[in-house]
Amino acid sequence: MKKSFLFVAGLSLLIAGNASAQGLGNSPYSALGLGELLPSANVTNLGMGGIGVSYASPFYLNSQNPALLARRSRFTIFEVGLLGQQKALSQIRSGEQQTQRDFGGNLSYLALAFPLSSRWNTAISLRPYSYVDYQTKTYGRVPNSIYETELIYSGKGGLNRASISNGVRLGKNIYLGAEASFLFGNITTNSTSRVLINSSEDITVARVNRVNYSDIAVNFGAAWRPNLGKDRALNIGLTFAPRTNLSATETDVFQQQLNGSLVSGDDTLRSNTAARSMVPQQLQFGITYEKNNQLAIGAEVGFQSWSQFRTVTDQPGNLRDGLHTAVGVEYTPKPASTRYRDLITYRAGFQYNQMPYQVDGTQITDINGSLGFSIPVGAYFVNHINLALVGGQRGSLAGSQIRERYFKVALGFSLNDWWFRKTVID
Repeated sequence: MKKSFLFVAGLSLLIAGNASAQGLGNSPYSALGLGELLPSANVTNLGMGGIGVSYASPFYLNSQNPALLARRSRFTIFEVGLLGQQKALSQIRSGEQQTQRDFGGNLSYLALAFPLSSRWNTAISLRPYSYVDYQTKTYGRVPNSIYETELIYSGKGGLNRASISNGVRLGKNIYLGAEASFLFGNITTNSTSRVLINSSEDITVARVNRVNYSDIAVNFGAAWRPNLGKDRALNIGLTFAPRTNLSATETDVFQQQLNGSLVSGDDTLRSNTAARSMVPQQLQFGITYEKNNQLAIGAEVGFQSWSQFRTVTDQPGNLRDGLHTAVGVEYTPKPASTRYRDLITYRAGFQYNQMPYQVDGTQITDINGSLGFSIPVGAYFVNHINLALVGGQRGSLAGSQIRERYFKVALGFSLNDWWFRKTVID
């Protein structure tokens, strides 16, 4: 187990170091709000539509409902997830469809969970929360002149989340949990206006805005698992994350350049000025039917009030409330078998989401389907290599919307072992 842990941890850090500069590729919608929000689901959950508020397997770590940590066995589990994305961005410009293809990849999460007692489990994790990566260019003409203008808008950065979660079991089938997360990171945006005169006389005015974020966010969870008979149960889960006011510091600078050289010193509008932003409250509910670690079928719905979002300058974010719906299924042919192929787990899922983004008054939707499986490895087949494939579309070619057709590949490792055991000599 120690060798596997060191290998997987080293591999994940190596890949993350090489991919961190890329994020998940260009995303024009990441210019809105706090950027492109990344899923909180682990690889196994992604393969079944991202459901996890009401379902937890004893072999994998649940990161969506802290209450379901208490369903973990006596095993300590270490998990790593990697995520890559290929997308095609399309938009109708001047009556013609223009398309750009992009790819990005990054570390999705690192997580460790262990039991504190037969009824209490805890977990620590690190994962990205959002990312910003976009660049757009538009061209025009200075009124009553022969000179053209070039406007460039770009952004980079994102937020990360370090969390500690606890889940406890009350009685036989009631679970409660809480998670505390430290959100931190920065987002830098640039707005550049350039008058194209000639290569030696071009005039450029640039505005650079950088905001550093940091604060504590909490998430509460509950679950109920009534038995429906022999080897059958119903799982009902609920999570609630109250609104979080993020502390921030903002630096806002104007620059004027001639042929790439500063004409004068920076004009600083704000320098490390204290500010606040906000992550709106989120409510999620799910229900799953489970049969003896062999079959699980579930559905979930979530709501987050992004219409209440405010920027660090206390301005509306031009966002709308988000709605998330998902269904998923997981199937293992014969969990108690000793034959290898009977222990491979298969998954499938579907999502329909109303994103918080709106363009020309139309709310953007995201529709995707997923497939996944887990391959048992190691002694007693309690460790797994997990794979999830997600394909979908966000937005359309109507009006000035940007259509994103994407394909995601998520790879994860789940390593289970009995740690922190007191050695007994008989």
